[in-house]
Formats: sequence, C-alpha cells, structure tokens
Amino acid sequence: DSLALENLTHQAKQLIESFAKLPNAILELRTKSDNVDPILDCDHKQKTVVAWSMNPKTIIDTQEHRTATLDQRLAAIKKVVNKGYLTAFHFDPMIYYEGWEDGYTDVLDKLFAIVPAKQITWISIGSLRFNPEMKQKMQANFPKTSLKQPEMVLGPDKKMRYIKPIRKKMYTHFMTELKRHLGIDDLSPTTTISPEKPLIYFCMERWDVWDECLGDHPRSVGHLDYLFTKSLEERYPGLVHQSPELTQYEKEQYSNL
Repeated sequence: DSLALENLTHQAKQLIESFAKLPNAILELRTKSDNVDPILDCDHKQKTVVAWSMNPKTIIDTQEHRTATLDQRLAAIKKVVNKGYLTAFHFDPMIYYEGWEDGYTDVLDKLFAIVPAKQITWISIGSLRFNPEMKQKMQANFPKTSLKQPEMVLGPDKKMRYIKPIRKKMYTHFMTELKRHLGIDDLSPTTTISPEKPLIYFCMERWDVWDECLGDHPRSVGHLDYLFTKSLEERYPGLVHQSPELTQYEKEQYSNL
C-alpha cells in the first residue's frame, strides 16, 4: 500500500516531489487507506496519480480488514481532488455477493458526487481471481469468509475465477452505471478520447470479454500502453512531454491480449 505508512516513512512525499521534476514519467500511488494528509501540500504538478482500490461498503467492512472504511476513503479522495491531484480507481477485484448490484451502484454514486470526471485518469475493472492453492489458505485463515462460496472455475491462466456469465453480468452492470455518470455511451479505450472520458480497461480478461462489455479491445499490451499515454496527452495538455507513436509501442515484444 503506497500510503498506509506515509505518516511514518514520508516516502510518497519524496517520490511526488521527484516525479514533479521528471519530464517523461507519471507516478501512481495506490492505496486502501485514507492517509493523505502528509501529501496534501506537495507541489505535484499533476505528475502523480493518487489511486484507490474500491469496493462496496459491505465488502470493505467484511473482507478488507484493517483498511479505511468507504466513508474514510471518500473523504480522503475529496481532499486530494481539492488539491488538484489526478486520481484513478481500481474496482479489482469486483466481488460477487448478495446485493452486489446495489453495492456497486452506491459506491459509484458516492464517488462521482465528489470527483469530477476530468480528474479521473483511468478506471480498472476485474473480478476476484486467485491461484488454486489460495482457496485452502483462505479457508484456514478466514473460515467464515464468503469469498469462496460462488462457483469458480480454473481459467486458461491457471487462476480460479467466477464463471464467465457471472463476470459479464457484473461488468455489464458496472458499465451501465459508468455511462450514466459520465454521460457517454462509448467507453471503449480505442475510440475518441474526451476530457470527460477516463481510460477504462480490464485486468486479466480475454479479448472476448473486452469486446462484449467495452465494444473493442487493444490488440496488444503495447497498444494498451500507448492508449494510456495518448489519453494523458489529449486530456491533460502539457503533461506528456512527447507525443506517443503507436508504431514505437508495438515494436516492444509484448504478448497479445
């Protein structure tokens, strides 16, 4: 966690000030804490993205032990937004539980009530997944957890995950709510970039899930890297020091998605 111990280490403050001077790099600090007070007075020059892992209140309260509550995270998010920081949000892993639809609708309603879309750089989405041996460890360490109850299968990547119909159902609901808040019908990362359109992407999902839930998919990891940079360049003029060239990114030896 990039900020959980910031009041003791002050390492994030040093990184923020260093990255503010770098022309060719952006720093992302990801957290489940609300420990942002030590970085509020940094001269960040928008070269640092402060990011939160997000989930509904029910999941935070019952599964994310010793982390900030949803209300605490939202209060911290509001603080960094008021200081001009760029933000990002990671709904990964999304958890399937009774009432999940209302839970994810609620957290998005509260989030967009305090964060302007123009200050959200990207939003990642993924579902619960883990190596098979983790199920036994979960059972041993947290015997009352509900995480292991929904049906899960072993995927091509050798990870246990929800069956595809459940994942698609969750993603489709989430995209519908995002479209409502953003006022945009097309969330594909490969189409027109606008100030109100954060980059939306999946974590560890195949191209067919991208196509069904987002309408398109990057053709490689290099292409996705390019889309990150292009989105920053077009949405935040002056932030990217050199216009990205897709051919240069595609020269890298990345595997296809």
